[in-house]
Amino acid sequence: MYTDGKIYMGLADGQRVTMELNMSNRHGLIAGASGTGKTITMKTMAESFSDAGVPVFLCDVKGDVSGLAQAGAVSESMEKRIDKFGIRDNFTYKAYPVCFWDIYQEGGHPVRATISDMGPEILSRILGLTPAQEGVLNIAFRIADDKGLLLIDLKDLRILLNYVCEHKDEYLVDYGNISKQSVGGIIRALLPLENQGGEMFFGEPALDIFDWMRTDSNGKGIVNILHSVKLVQNPALYASFLLWMMSELFERLPEAGDLDKPKLVFFFDEAHMLFSDAPKVLVQKIEQVVKLIRSKGVGIYFVTQSPSDIPDEVLAQLSNRVQHALRAYTPSEQKAVRVAAQSMRENPAFKAEDVIMELGVGEALTSFLDENGVPTIAQRTSIICPQSLMAPVAEAERARLMTQDGMQKYDRSVDNISAYEVLTGKIEQEAKEEELEAQREQLEKEKAAFEKQQKKAEESAVKKKQKEWEAEQKKKEKAAERRKAQIERQLINTGAQVLKRGLLNTLFGK
Repeated sequence: MYTDGKIYMGLADGQRVTMELNMSNRHGLIAGASGTGKTITMKTMAESFSDAGVPVFLCDVKGDVSGLAQAGAVSESMEKRIDKFGIRDNFTYKAYPVCFWDIYQEGGHPVRATISDMGPEILSRILGLTPAQEGVLNIAFRIADDKGLLLIDLKDLRILLNYVCEHKDEYLVDYGNISKQSVGGIIRALLPLENQGGEMFFGEPALDIFDWMRTDSNGKGIVNILHSVKLVQNPALYASFLLWMMSELFERLPEAGDLDKPKLVFFFDEAHMLFSDAPKVLVQKIEQVVKLIRSKGVGIYFVTQSPSDIPDEVLAQLSNRVQHALRAYTPSEQKAVRVAAQSMRENPAFKAEDVIMELGVGEALTSFLDENGVPTIAQRTSIICPQSLMAPVAEAERARLMTQDGMQKYDRSVDNISAYEVLTGKIEQEAKEEELEAQREQLEKEKAAFEKQQKKAEESAVKKKQKEWEAEQKKKEKAAERRKAQIERQLINTGAQVLKRGLLNTLFGK
């Protein structure tokens, strides 16, 4: 509950325990075993930030945080708690301004980012690419920039990779070698991301991170709830989303220094899921952001079962602590209890290690930064009750709120002209040109064959005429020879007759 400029967290030995609003961007941890009240504590803090005019972002991995959108229900136990905390005059059951989001577009407005927003470096880390594959991906992005090709969704990236691979010889001098093996490896690495719903996350309109930093007409911070039940079961997509979000926050928010209250507060429920199987690059990015984003006015709170679920580099940055009960039945669990106790400022009145195992539901050891930034001693605190519904919101109410939150601009996807359309057109044009070239070559071949055949026919006709002429000449020659022979015979015969007549005349005196 937000009151008197502070966040009222509960009672310790009859005294109010509060968290300073101007110190809440020093990040925090809410830890404890299942069923000890972590989610209630998270909701109470989210409500307080909203009342203070601070926008909130929640990853709802169990689906039970959405009740922030509806007023709490009156019950005997709630009434007793209201009186116990002395808040009867200020407490009202109420709903909070909520905006629902969901990458899978089932329980909220779509959350989208473009491939260009993600960039080759982050995408390479998510996909686990080799240095050679990362180099080819950087070349592909550079070519897209130089050619004015927009990379919006996965089909843009896929067609770009295929295109540069097919034209690798053209790009060799200006960009370097592009091997088919590396391109094939990148495309294979994209498959898990696509199968987990990447085609829904990458697209337009891309989310403007500042739409998570809004207040309503009454000045209350909007509580943005990302429906993550399905998302956390798909680690590649979850990592993609978180890396994009961390990068957007870090790059786009200006330095703010020390503020009276944060610009935005994040809660990551079930944070052990965030770190257990997360890519190394995600853990490194979270470490970087947690260390540096405080100066940009953003507070990050991790909600998990044990402090040991959080990497030491991150844990060291979490100054506001709420430690619910832990159970220690095994040596590793006992060690976790000792670590949790040692992470809080010692209270001489009790042994924190023992108290952690004795805490009841709704109780916690708390240690918050005072107004000077000094951690207070650990206090056994009864956590105040939330004012919103301690159950999931009704689906009808969720749908109604989604029509009134002003974020309908994200509901319809837009498929703008991007690399896919441009390169598809180029490929089709190249295919047509290749087809025309093939047709031209075929016509040239047919023409050459026709001309060859025609030449051959002409040569054959000439040869035929030559043969016919030669045959005719031979006939003429033979006829001439026969005529000559005939004439010769005639001459011979004539000569013989003349000779004979002369001889007779001589013999007979004629």
